[in-house]
Amino acid sequence: MQLRVRADQQTPGWKARYAVRSGVEGTMNEFAHGHGMRHCRYRGQPKAHLQYVLTAIAVNIERLSSRSETGELSSPRPPTAFQTFLDHKEIPRSKSWRTLGT
Repeated sequence: MQLRVRADQQTPGWKARYAVRSGVEGTMNEFAHGHGMRHCRYRGQPKAHLQYVLTAIAVNIERLSSRSETGELSSPRPPTAFQTFLDHKEIPRSKSWRTLGT
């Protein structure tokens, strides 16, 4: 069973589906840990929904404000220690897992 699942994970179709999921997982993690969305401030579904919508709007504004006029991120992430090590040893980096399915 495990071997079949691992073999399926190497197919382009699975990688394309997982690339979409991984983007959503990152956004959910940002909401839960970065914006305190594990707990609602208000009682009642309409008020909780309003909190989620307003938080989503704030996150979108924050993301848009970090982009330059050309659409590129204004401050790219600094390389990790592992990426710096690979660059120092002149070892080519593997392709990003986000682009494997395309």
